[in-house]
Amino acid sequence: MILFVEISIIVAVAAIISLLMKFFKQPLIVGYIATGVIVGPYVFNILQAHNEIELFSKIGIAILLFLIGLTLNPDVMREVGKTSLITGIGQVLFTSIIGYFLVRTLGFEILSSLYIAVALTFSSTIIILKLLSDKGDIKTLYGKISIGFLLVQDIIASILLLVITIASVAFLSIERTLSNVVTLETLVLLTKGVLVTVILYLVSRYILPHISKFVASSQEILSIFSLAWGLGMASFFYTIGFSLEIGALIAGVTLAASPFAYEIASRLKPLRDFFIMLFFIMLGSQLVLGQFMMLIVPALALSLFVLIGNPLIMLLLMNLMGYRTRTAFMSGLTVAQISEFSLILITLGYSFGHVSQEAVSLVTLVGIITITGSTYLILYAEQIYSFLKPVLRFLTFRKSHIKEKVLIENVEIIIFGYDRVGSRFVETAKKITDNYLVIDYNPLSIERLEKLGIPHCYGDAEDVDFLDEINISKAKLVVSTIPDSKTNLLLVSHYRAHNQTGIIITISHDIYQTKELYELGASYVVMPHHLGASHAASLMDKHRFSEEAFKQEKDNHLKSLAIEM
Repeated sequence: MILFVEISIIVAVAAIISLLMKFFKQPLIVGYIATGVIVGPYVFNILQAHNEIELFSKIGIAILLFLIGLTLNPDVMREVGKTSLITGIGQVLFTSIIGYFLVRTLGFEILSSLYIAVALTFSSTIIILKLLSDKGDIKTLYGKISIGFLLVQDIIASILLLVITIASVAFLSIERTLSNVVTLETLVLLTKGVLVTVILYLVSRYILPHISKFVASSQEILSIFSLAWGLGMASFFYTIGFSLEIGALIAGVTLAASPFAYEIASRLKPLRDFFIMLFFIMLGSQLVLGQFMMLIVPALALSLFVLIGNPLIMLLLMNLMGYRTRTAFMSGLTVAQISEFSLILITLGYSFGHVSQEAVSLVTLVGIITITGSTYLILYAEQIYSFLKPVLRFLTFRKSHIKEKVLIENVEIIIFGYDRVGSRFVETAKKITDNYLVIDYNPLSIERLEKLGIPHCYGDAEDVDFLDEINISKAKLVVSTIPDSKTNLLLVSHYRAHNQTGIIITISHDIYQTKELYELGASYVVMPHHLGASHAASLMDKHRFSEEAFKQEKDNHLKSLAIEM
């Protein structure tokens, strides 16, 4: 069967399976692995061009890691904060230790147990981002924290890929040379790594910005340049003794600070989706179904550990840091699956001869079970939390919520969100009363509020328990500058359920959402686009063709903006 026909059939099967995954609300990764099983040797045996598909899958991994590298902007990582750093490192550490002893109990040898245990620690940034986006929870407090510690996990996984590459070179050298030569080869490799890192840092800081700015004049050229840079760096790192994976990731990091990073990512995502699909199909085709009965018990045991143990570890860590049970629980559910990094890690170990095909099949099976299970956990997180709330109270052993403590009780005015247009409402609130409170979950906003001496509280507007703690029902006036419609609907609904006479003002960017907010009892809904357009239209009517008048309006606008900055 010619390669073109073979790939066409495989893609067609993947498309059909993907439709089933969409119906059952499952991530496509599960569908791709299932496609691999179907086209593999145990069902229809369609996949014959193993070398070609393996090459395509390597391209997919390289592009995937290149795009992940693009997200690791140092400026973004600084915003992640201490919470994400501590929870990210803590979860990886505790899951690895507990997982190692669990895998050893299941009868695996030391090296395989280490690989499998570490593979259980990483959660899928791509899947979680997609699920949070579908739910509209990316900008919530738990969403921000989750994305933060997932990025921390990605960095740890990237470092591990580098360490495994260096260790593997040293291990292979031990088999054929004396220990002093081994040490020399390892030092040479480390020296290469340090030199290349320094050179790439200088290139990314002083050369790449100018090149990317030049090629960005054409989106096609920007895409080709980015692809050439990513694959080229992957090949270069492979040539000097490292892995393709670490080269591709570092290539992405060097472009992460570029203002065109988002444009590059959006242009390469379709290419990534195709090639990474072939990687997971290839992985599924290599599942040894004959070992299924032998692996099902350890796979279920490890899957339960990931689905229950990982969220529990995260819940306890965040509870120790002073977060409320709901925030900790919702964040914990996002680590209830293993990721594409886990599969790449175990596959890399197999390519170096560190683990057996059995270990690869086991981790893949755990991936299928946990990705499937965690999808439903995240989609129905609110219902699950409500059901488990009485039990979760017993795990809340720290009562003082340092991160989300309430500074003022029974305030007259509560303002949610400061950085958008909240500062305008704060100035007005000061004229009405001294008894007001600003709620925000952005650490940078909290720091700014502290410096300005504005009464504030760190918390999530979607957390009903938190709303009760700040006594929102006692407030005479509530203002939400949060643009998320789901959050505003919850706020209005909760406030009106406990206060029928108070005033609540929200923001909306959609006519239908505005009507829904009014039906729930909103006192007034601000529609920025409508107000802005009305104001601009009134200026147009007032000043007509007067250039001087519009210049004066512009100067006044810039002055007001300067005050807020």
